[in-house]
Amino acid sequence: MTKAIKLLTALPPPQRRRLMELAREVSFPEDARIFEAGGTADRFWVIRSGAVSLDQRVTSVRRVTVASLGAGDLLGWSWLFPPYQWDFGAEAFSPVRAYVFEAQPVLKLCEEEPALGLSLVRIVAEILAARLEMTRGRLMEQYGMHRRGGVG
Repeated sequence: MTKAIKLLTALPPPQRRRLMELAREVSFPEDARIFEAGGTADRFWVIRSGAVSLDQRVTSVRRVTVASLGAGDLLGWSWLFPPYQWDFGAEAFSPVRAYVFEAQPVLKLCEEEPALGLSLVRIVAEILAARLEMTRGRLMEQYGMHRRGGVG
């Protein structure tokens, strides 16, 4: 399995310090909805402690957890890509403490400091690739179990 990439530790220290100047500390109680799929994606978080589940609504009342995130993990990438809407929902699985970053100041910093912008985009891309690989592995496991059961 691919080693988890942590945004803040992956950034070079001078770039990390510049980004952290834009951070604000926030907390969420257990079971708090952090965002909903389809909502406006105008920020992202780095989890300091606790656990967050990413979910996808499959019916009007049922959600399926697609990933679990913990300390050091990036929560939210949709702020980088049009149409700037969340692809998933997120809920605090336990009490959560996090750093929140508003998208507009971060994007402005990236324009002012292209090296930081490039580093940030590369790291987010690595995180997305790792999560995609993890999801693919889970699907392959489920498909393999499904096939062994004699169905399909």
